[in-house]
Amino acid sequence: MPEDVPPPGLHGDAATVVVLRESPRGPQVLLLERPSHRGSFAGAWVFPGGYVDPEDRDIPPGHDGDARDPLAAAALRAGVRETREETGLEVREAELAAFSVWTPPPTAPKRLRTWFFLAILDTSAQGQITLSPDEHVDHVWLSPAEALERHGEGKISLVPPTWMTLRWLSRQATAAGAVEAARRKPPADFRSLRTLDEDGQPIVAWVGDEAYDLDGLAGPAGARNRIRLGSLPWIRERTAPTT
Repeated sequence: MPEDVPPPGLHGDAATVVVLRESPRGPQVLLLERPSHRGSFAGAWVFPGGYVDPEDRDIPPGHDGDARDPLAAAALRAGVRETREETGLEVREAELAAFSVWTPPPTAPKRLRTWFFLAILDTSAQGQITLSPDEHVDHVWLSPAEALERHGEGKISLVPPTWMTLRWLSRQATAAGAVEAARRKPPADFRSLRTLDEDGQPIVAWVGDEAYDLDGLAGPAGARNRIRLGSLPWIRERTAPTT
């Protein structure tokens, strides 16, 4: 698991909550549209989330926290708080399932290690979504497959962590099943590198890809663990060389 203190070159930590709900056709996910003219991920559709603030690291009175992983506990509190501030929705720490941890590329202007959590919305206990006007301009509930289709057609903008999360969710039959599957495994660790492939096309590569030339963690020749970003729809490649 990631360290409590951000590694060199990181500016801090953040938390994101992937809010799910059940529907007759499978799980739906809440996506929020960022303002197109300012801020991080301008114009992109994202999940609720934001910084892990200093107060999130303080264990509240009567709260046991998680002594084994204080950063995970702080990220949980940040995810609950940010979801409430950005959408008006209440999710509970105990119901969040840790899903993944993302470390941005070294070239990113703001490098926040971001913890992704899954949560199921109890629609019977929730009111309307109330967006924070400084953070988002619109929202939509979509199936993961619909969101990916819209992105592939150029109708919405996504960033790689959102795209990869939606891709995984598109293979889940129910929201409850997705959360249970996340609970059965440790959070996936994505340390990203933006670079060019052998044809000069942009990719995002992760540990094990032959192009991941950071920290001695590149894979052997021909190994793939990447997304091709050169054109829409994006293409996920994860293969191993044959011997």
